[in-house]
Amino acid sequence: MAHGSISAFSLVYAARTDTGRVRSRNEDAVVIDPDWGLVVVADGVGGAHAGDVASRLATTIIANCVHDHPVPRHDSEQTRLTIEEMIEEANVAIWRHSKENEHQAGMGTTVVVGVAGWEWLVVAHVGDSRIYRLRAGRLEQLSRDHSFIQEVIDQGFFANREDAKRYGIGENILTRALGSAAAVKIASAVVELVTGDVFLFCTDGLTGMVPDEWMQQILTSIEENSLESAADALLRIANERGGNDNITLALLQVGQRIA
Repeated sequence: MAHGSISAFSLVYAARTDTGRVRSRNEDAVVIDPDWGLVVVADGVGGAHAGDVASRLATTIIANCVHDHPVPRHDSEQTRLTIEEMIEEANVAIWRHSKENEHQAGMGTTVVVGVAGWEWLVVAHVGDSRIYRLRAGRLEQLSRDHSFIQEVIDQGFFANREDAKRYGIGENILTRALGSAAAVKIASAVVELVTGDVFLFCTDGLTGMVPDEWMQQILTSIEENSLESAADALLRIANERGGNDNITLALLQVGQRIA
């Protein structure tokens, strides 16, 4: 267990993972650890090549690293760099595992990570799993998908995601994933914690099924309901709208300042 308070704010967590209504197994993984202010969500890729092994390796290794080498709660930049190093360690482990196990060659995983500090949250990601923040009723995507469809939009070939999809660009082509190479480029940032913030970490099994506007509405209703109820609602709606992929999400709610 972490020693002393990890944050100046009270923090509440909730998480869900589900196979969905189409897939035969769950290749997602999620870890929340309130004692360490940690959230990790991963979406394994590779199917028969053991995407579930990759996602479990990612979440387990990152969680173990945070336990074994606690991050400095009052130094956001050092924490950001440390979290990147931990993700790099997971990447190398997955890459080596795929090289040493021929039947699991080609496996990989996306990852989104959140680590709470005293007045801030370090967020980091690789792949197309996402991080959102609800603040003052507005839902904002903090991550940017590492995917081919996002790349062609960024390069100006299409005005938006819908135009790219109509042209036939697939949404599931990743440009980065843990385990695909010996080194990986990680996106990370430090964001301020404000009472009332809600952070959502999720795989594309949620975002592919539930529009941002719906997610915003559900998260905005947390004041009348619990964080657990919001997690249940997001999972239920994703399944009701098709559940064509594994669905995994973690929520972090920032409460009142306590220190």
